[in-house]
Amino acid sequence: MFGILPFARIGLAIALMLLTPFGAAAQDAFKEFKQLESTPKMPKLNAFVAPGAAQGLRLRDVSLEAKLTADGAPVEDGLSWYVFSPVAGADGKLPLIASSRGGTAAFQLAAGDYFVNVSFGRAGVTKKLTVPDASEVDKQVMILDAGGLLLNAVSGSDVRIRPNQLSFSIYSAEVRDDGERGLVMADVPPNTVVRLNAGTYHVVSEYGNVNATIRADIQVEAGKLTEATIQHRAAQINFKLVSEAGGEAIADTAWSILTAAGDSVGESVSAFPTMVLAEGEYTAVARNKDKIYQRDFTVVAGVNTDVEVLMKDQQAQQPIAPAATALPPGQAAAGPKGVPQPGDEIPPQPPLPSYEDLQNGDGASLD
Repeated sequence: MFGILPFARIGLAIALMLLTPFGAAAQDAFKEFKQLESTPKMPKLNAFVAPGAAQGLRLRDVSLEAKLTADGAPVEDGLSWYVFSPVAGADGKLPLIASSRGGTAAFQLAAGDYFVNVSFGRAGVTKKLTVPDASEVDKQVMILDAGGLLLNAVSGSDVRIRPNQLSFSIYSAEVRDDGERGLVMADVPPNTVVRLNAGTYHVVSEYGNVNATIRADIQVEAGKLTEATIQHRAAQINFKLVSEAGGEAIADTAWSILTAAGDSVGESVSAFPTMVLAEGEYTAVARNKDKIYQRDFTVVAGVNTDVEVLMKDQQAQQPIAPAATALPPGQAAAGPKGVPQPGDEIPPQPPLPSYEDLQNGDGASLD
């Protein structure tokens, strides 16, 4: 049974789909999509004897398994296990002494203390493990408290976007003291499962590379796969300079796309450039052979279209001063009102106030 969770945000629509809690069948949902791994390859070491330990010490069998939730089934694949010594090395880091990949893990360890870490994509948990001298070690169960996040997006209400035009970045929900958020993963392709610890994440979706960007806070639940489809308010626009409507695009054209406020959001030198723009009012400016042409246009979310700029739509030039009017001989042209003309007597002007006058507030008015 699928449940739909609405997510409300100004200018944003997200459909969230949560799968049923993970059992053996539910875990297959992760396998249906491409998954992002983030853990480096490590050598597989199943047995470890602490440095300086006496030879002949008995090694204890240690079995480990991980679950997404406390009442869930053990994760059967996709886990990375690491065993660290609790004593830092010369570089200040804890030495890695054993590792394993897959589902459940089994190690043979000498008596002592260890740190065990298990990661499931970007989700992970660490616990301290003590191996006793004289008794066996119980099976260690690690609770990941993790789920999955699968991201996609549409343009407008339901227009599909090509995967190579989409990119997602996942950030922590908390804002740091410097005003930034911690980056969890960048450049996540659409339709890709990202394994994360349960919690709220800030997702930034970019459609194209101009100004079509949407942000959303998405909740990841432990033991569930959350599918989020983000609705972009944008469209793909193709530009061309033509001599007549429907004509061929003219080569060697430089383009600038301006917002209604006059800010430049995109530039290109191409006969037929394509840009993804957020919905709104724009002006397309085309320059060809030292001549400038322009056209205003509107971007409607989800409506991909062509914008043709006709060569007759030349940008207005600066106004030229009107020609002087012929006057009868001996009559001089009147100058602008209020401006002294040659021969006029200039009335005396009062002196400007001094700095001290201005400071004391008793200077002459400048009005």
